[in-house]
Amino acid sequence: MKNAVITGSARGIGAQTARLFAAEGYNVIINYNTSENDAAELCREIRLGGGNSVAVQADVSKRKEAERLFDEARKAFGPIDVLVNNAGIAQIKLFTDISDEDYDRMFDCNVRSVFNCCQCVLPDMIHQKYGRIINVSSMWGITGASCEVHYSASKSAVIGMTKA
Repeated sequence: MKNAVITGSARGIGAQTARLFAAEGYNVIINYNTSENDAAELCREIRLGGGNSVAVQADVSKRKEAERLFDEARKAFGPIDVLVNNAGIAQIKLFTDISDEDYDRMFDCNVRSVFNCCQCVLPDMIHQKYGRIINVSSMWGITGASCEVHYSASKSAVIGMTKA
């Protein structure tokens, strides 16, 4: 059985992605930062459907927490076969109103988290000579969006990292 870590998977796109991987027979590691109840409910749903799942709280924009996520995932199911970098935030603000804190938070959550998780999972994938990394971005990373400059820039960075 293969193992998939899906960041930001307690709700929304990430939760649906977790359901799809579970339906395909993967052990699913649901990562959440603040949505503990949603993550627990999703785990319960997957298990009731006959799948295997664990929820792990970690702010993956922080290296130590990302490392802990992958350590706990490996303890639960073994080496990781698939990583879906889905964790992300958005914020609508005029360019002139974006603070340094807004900018840093956006890039930490949307870009640094991808960097951290890719580096954490690559040893498994290199050792196994197999693995898949799926980075979720946005069309705004290609076209840009008014009132979402820092969001668009962060998603563009994810696209560039993926291509590289």
